[in-house]
Amino acid sequence: MASGVAISDEVVTTFHDMKVRKACTQEEIKRRKKAVFLTLNEKNESIIVDTKRQITVGDCLGGAVSDALETLVKMVPLKDCCYILYDAAFETKETKKEEIIFIHWAPDDAPINRKMIFASSKDALKKKLCGVKHEWQVSAIEDLDRCELAAKLGSGVVALESQKV
Repeated sequence: MASGVAISDEVVTTFHDMKVRKACTQEEIKRRKKAVFLTLNEKNESIIVDTKRQITVGDCLGGAVSDALETLVKMVPLKDCCYILYDAAFETKETKKEEIIFIHWAPDDAPINRKMIFASSKDALKKKLCGVKHEWQVSAIEDLDRCELAAKLGSGVVALESQKV
């Protein structure tokens, strides 16, 4: 908490729910988060879950979202910072995997004070999110690209979200 910004319990709970795979009912699976945006509360005192920017597994299964990554890119605020937890499904030549990616979005057009708060809060947030294997810092919308993300996941990735890379 180098920035003095706290991390809400909801952020940690949401991350844990994304990370832990357990035997669930079909309804519980549909409610599981595929992508969650994290932002600051109105007073810039706490990192919170942005309830307006989320993608659930049910959105993907039900057809409301045909491409989770493409939908995520469309949801990114173009003039503000955020963090994104994205549960990426990908394939290598040997296996299929799902891993959570921590994305730090800081566009060039964001206010400098917001960039500073997000940059100085990132390490404290990552410490609370034990088990994140991949981190991706992005500042331009064109860099939020399937091939770039596949490269972050490793050299053997052949498909991301069922689409070849």
